[in-house]
Amino acid sequence: MINTKLIFKILGALLNIEAAFMLPCLILSLLYRESDMVPLAVTVGVTVAVALLLRFLGRGASNALSRRDAYFLVTFVWIAFAAFGSLPFLLGGYISNVTDAFFETMSGLTTTGATIIDQVEGLPHGVLMWRSLTQWIGGLGIVFFTIAVLPSFVGGSIKVFAAEATGPIQSKLQPRLTMSAKALWGVYLVLTAGCALCFFLFGMSPFDAVNYAMTVTATGGFATHDASTGYFNNPAIDYTAIVFMFLSGVSFAMLYAAMFKGQIKNLFKNAEFRFYSILALSSTAIITAFLLRFNDYSVSDAIRVSLFQVVSFLTTTGMFNEDAAQWHHITWVVLSLCMFFGGCAGSTAGGFKCARGVIALKIMRNEILQRLHPKAILPVKVNNSTVHSSGQITLMAFLMVYFVLCFIAYFTMILVGVDSTNSFTIALSCVSNVGPTLGLEIGPTMSWSVLPMFVKWILSMLMLMGRLEIFTVLVIFTPAFWRNN
Repeated sequence: MINTKLIFKILGALLNIEAAFMLPCLILSLLYRESDMVPLAVTVGVTVAVALLLRFLGRGASNALSRRDAYFLVTFVWIAFAAFGSLPFLLGGYISNVTDAFFETMSGLTTTGATIIDQVEGLPHGVLMWRSLTQWIGGLGIVFFTIAVLPSFVGGSIKVFAAEATGPIQSKLQPRLTMSAKALWGVYLVLTAGCALCFFLFGMSPFDAVNYAMTVTATGGFATHDASTGYFNNPAIDYTAIVFMFLSGVSFAMLYAAMFKGQIKNLFKNAEFRFYSILALSSTAIITAFLLRFNDYSVSDAIRVSLFQVVSFLTTTGMFNEDAAQWHHITWVVLSLCMFFGGCAGSTAGGFKCARGVIALKIMRNEILQRLHPKAILPVKVNNSTVHSSGQITLMAFLMVYFVLCFIAYFTMILVGVDSTNSFTIALSCVSNVGPTLGLEIGPTMSWSVLPMFVKWILSMLMLMGRLEIFTVLVIFTPAFWRNN
C-alpha cells in the first residue's frame, strides 16, 4: 500500500518550500504597506506549522519510493499546494469562496492562466506577486523542483520525474537526474531573467517586468493588468513576449544543448522543433490574411497581433494584446488547433505536444502506405529513433482519453447552459492548460467567474490532469492501484 510516512515527509519538505516562496510576497506587501500583509503572514505561518507536523509524522521514513507512491505523491502534492496557495486570496477577502480560490490557484500552478478575478488591477502587490509565482513554480513542476534542490528527499526520483514530466520524454539530459533537474532549472532562470530585463528596458516597471517574465516563461499567462500586455500598447513588449513565449515552448533539454553546448544545428534538425515552428508560421500567415481581409489592420499590425496570438495559444501561455473573439471565426479554428497541439515535450507548455503530433502523423502516413504495400515493414522513426508499437499504442490511448475528457467537460457545460463554442474551447483550454477561451459569452479577455461552482471543480481537476499528462491522475482511480500487489 501507500507509504504514508514517506509521503508525509516529502509533503512536509515541499510545503516548507511553498512557504519560502511566499516570503518575497510578504516582504513586498510590507514594503507597500497594503492589506495583504496579514493574510500572507498567516498563510506562511499555517503552511510552516502543517509542514513541521507532517515532517514529524514522517520521521524515520525510508527514501525509497515505489511507482505507486510516486503517482500518489505527485497528484496529492499538487492538490495540497493549490489548497495552501489559495489561503492568501481567501483570508484577504480578494476571492470570496473556497471554490473560486482553489480554481484560481490550481489554474496558476498548472500554468493554465484561466482566472475568475474580474479586476486584477485591484489586487495588492504581494498577492499579485504570489499569483505570478504560482505559475512560475508550476512551470517545470513542483516535485521536479525538489529533485533539483532536495534530492535526498526523493529516493525514487526517476519515478517522480516520469509522473510529473510533460510529454514523451525520451532521454536524460545529464547522467544523473538531479543534474538534469538543475540544468533545466538553470535554463528556466536564464529565460526568466532575460525576459524580465528586456521588459524593463522596453518600458515596464520593475514589478511588472518580473511578474510578466515569470508568467511568460512559465507559459502561464497571468498578468498584473486586466488588458494583459495590451495595457502597454508597445510593439517592442509584444515582440519580446513573442520571443520568450516561443522559446519557453521549446524542449528545455534542446535549449540547454543549444545554449550551453553550442548544438544549435541539432535544434533545427529536430523533427518536433520543425513541426512546432511550421505550425506557428503557417497559423500566423492564415490569421494575418484574414485580419487584412476582414478587420482592416495594417500589414505590420496584422503580423504582430496574429503572431502574438498564435504563439500565445500554441505555447498555451494565454496572454493577449487583442480580443481574438472579435476576429473572423475561421481564425478561431486555427487558434483551437494551436491550443490542441501546444508546445514541445519537455517545455513549460501544455497541450497534446508537438512530439506526439509528429508521431501521430507518421503513423497515419504509414497506415496509408500499408494499404498500398501490405507486406512492407514501415517503422515509425523520429529523429533517428524508432517508436515501438507499445509507444504508438500509448500515444493513441492518450489521444483517446484526451478527447473523452474534453467531451465530458463539454457535455457538462452544455447541460448548464454554456454556449457550444465556449463549452468546447473551455474544455480544450483546461485539458491543454491554455487559459483563454474563444467565444462571445466568455471570450479570451474575460474571466470565468460566471461558471457554476461544480463546473469549476470539474475544470480544476481537468487542469490538473492536463498538467500531469492525464494518466498520472487517472491511474489513482483504478482498483488495481489500491491492491496490495
